[in-house]
Amino acid sequence: MRITARCLATTSLVLVTAAFASPSWAADVDATSAIDTVTVYPDGATVTRVIALDLASGDSTLVARDFPLSLDPSSLRVEGEAGAKLTIGTIDARPPRAAPPVNLPELDKRIEALKDQRADLQGAIDSATARRKFAQHFAEASPAGLGEKGEARPITEWRTAFAAVAEEIATADTAIRDAARKQREIDRQIAQLEAERSAKPPSKLEVRIDVASAAATKATLRVTYAVRNARWLPLYDARLDTGAKDRKPQVELVRRAEVTQSTGEDWSNVTLGVSTVRIGRGGSAPELNSLIAQYLQVPKPRAFGSASDTAMPAAAPMLRKMEAAASASRSGEDLAERADEQQAVAEIGDFQATFRIPGRVSLGAAEGAKSLLISSMTVTPDLAIRAVPVVDPTAYLEASFKLAEDTNLLPGKVAIFRDGTFVGRSKFSTAARNDAIRLGFGADDKIKIERTVIRQNEGTAGVIVSSKTDARSFRTVVRNGHDFPIRIAIEDQLPVSENEEIGVEMQSSTTPPTTTNLRDKRGVLEWAFDAKPGEIKEIKFAWRIRWPKDKSVVIVPAG
Repeated sequence: MRITARCLATTSLVLVTAAFASPSWAADVDATSAIDTVTVYPDGATVTRVIALDLASGDSTLVARDFPLSLDPSSLRVEGEAGAKLTIGTIDARPPRAAPPVNLPELDKRIEALKDQRADLQGAIDSATARRKFAQHFAEASPAGLGEKGEARPITEWRTAFAAVAEEIATADTAIRDAARKQREIDRQIAQLEAERSAKPPSKLEVRIDVASAAATKATLRVTYAVRNARWLPLYDARLDTGAKDRKPQVELVRRAEVTQSTGEDWSNVTLGVSTVRIGRGGSAPELNSLIAQYLQVPKPRAFGSASDTAMPAAAPMLRKMEAAASASRSGEDLAERADEQQAVAEIGDFQATFRIPGRVSLGAAEGAKSLLISSMTVTPDLAIRAVPVVDPTAYLEASFKLAEDTNLLPGKVAIFRDGTFVGRSKFSTAARNDAIRLGFGADDKIKIERTVIRQNEGTAGVIVSSKTDARSFRTVVRNGHDFPIRIAIEDQLPVSENEEIGVEMQSSTTPPTTTNLRDKRGVLEWAFDAKPGEIKEIKFAWRIRWPKDKSVVIVPAG
C-alpha cells in the first residue's frame, strides 16, 4: 500500500495540523534516516531522506535527530509505503535540547583542583618576584668601592657581590618562568573542562512525524526538504577537430556540472541530479510601481531645534541594470578520465531539465567542488577566420553551429581545445535549441593580415571656411597561407554621429562591405569572402567627418 501526505512544519514548537492530531499518549519511536536522493539547483537543493522501521499497531511519533540545521522547515514533505493502512499526521522540526553533561560533579571537582594548583603557582610567582626586587634594591643601595669606613674594597669582593646579585635574579626569573608555563597549561585544562561542563548546542535538527498504523507493519518513509547552501554551475569543454581533405571538421561539446555544498550534512552514496530550475527567484514576476517625473523640490530651511529633516528626493531617477553570471573555473585534471565517464540521464520538460547522474555519488559538506559529466554532443560546424585588425591583426579560427539539444545551455565558462590542444577559455551565454553558437578556437598563424593607414587628413571645407573635416583611409591585406580554401571575415568601424551637425560619410573608394551594423552594432562593418589557397585579398576603407568650424569633435567608443 502506498500512502502520501503533505505536511508543513514550523521552526518553533507549534505544530501545523495535518490529517489528524496525534493523541497525547502516542509512543515516541526513535528513527534513523539516511540520505537517498539529492537534486541540486543553481541556487539550492532538495534532499530526500529514507526512514525504514517496524511500526507497532496504533499511534506513534517517529523522532529522527539527524536532520541538518540548515533545512527550510516549511519545505518538509513526507510520503511512503507500508504493509498495512498507515496515516501520516503532523510533522514538526525543532532543534533538540542541549544536553548537560552527565558527570557534572566530577567536572566541578577537577576544575576546583586545577584552580587551587594555579593559586599555588601564583604564590610562587609572587615570592620569586619579591626576591628579585630585593636583589635589585640591594645592588642599587650598596655603595660601590667603599668599605665600612669608606676605604676601597678589593676587586675580589666586588666580583663576589656582583655574582651573588646575578644569581639571585636568575634564580627568581627561572622560578617565575616555570610557574607561568605551568599556569598556561592549567588554564587550557580549565577552559576545556568548562567547555565540557556547558551544555553543547545542537548540531542537528529533530524531526517528529506522527503516524497511525492499523496493524504492526514494516514501513518506509521518505522525507524531502530544501536547503539553500548548495549550487551547481555549468562548465563546458568545446573540442574542435579541424578535419582534413577527406574528413569534415567536428565539434564535440561536453557539458559538465560543478556541484558544491555546505549544508552541514554529508551526501554519501546518493542518487544525484542537477536541475535548471532556479528556486531562489520565487514563483511570480516582480510588481512595478509607477514612475513619476517631477521638478526638483528644494527643501525649505529649518529653524534650529525643529523636527528632524525628511529625506530629500533624488535629483533624477536612475535605472540600473544588474547582471548575474555564475562563474567557475576548472583544471584539466579530470581529462584523463573521459573514457570512463558516463553521461547523465536527461529528463526534459516544457519548463525545466533535470539530469540524473548514473550510479551513486558522494559529496561531503564544504568538501569543495565536484565536476560531473552531464552530456556530450557532436556537430559539424562551419569554420571561418575572423579578425579585427583595427584592434589586433591576429586571425582567429572560429566555428559556428546550431544547438541541436532540447535543453538550453546555461551561462558558463568554456575550455577550448583545438585538435587535442588546450588553446584558452571562453564564455557561453544562454542558448536554446536551434540558436546559432560561435566559438573561437585560437589564433591561425597561416592567415596573415596587415592593416595600414593610407591617409589621415584634418582640414577645412567650403569657399568661405564654414566647417572642419577629418578624412581617413585604410588598406587591409589578407593572405591565405593554407593549402585549402577558407572563409574569412574582417571587421572594422565606421564612426557614428548622434548629432545632426556632425556628418559622417563612407568614401566611394571603400570596398563595399558585405554586412553593415554587424550584430546590431551601429557602424560595425564586415567584409566576408572565400579565400583560395595562397590568395591575397585587399580591402580599402575610407571615411570622412564634417562638423562646424567653431566646435571640436572627438571619436570615442560607444558607452
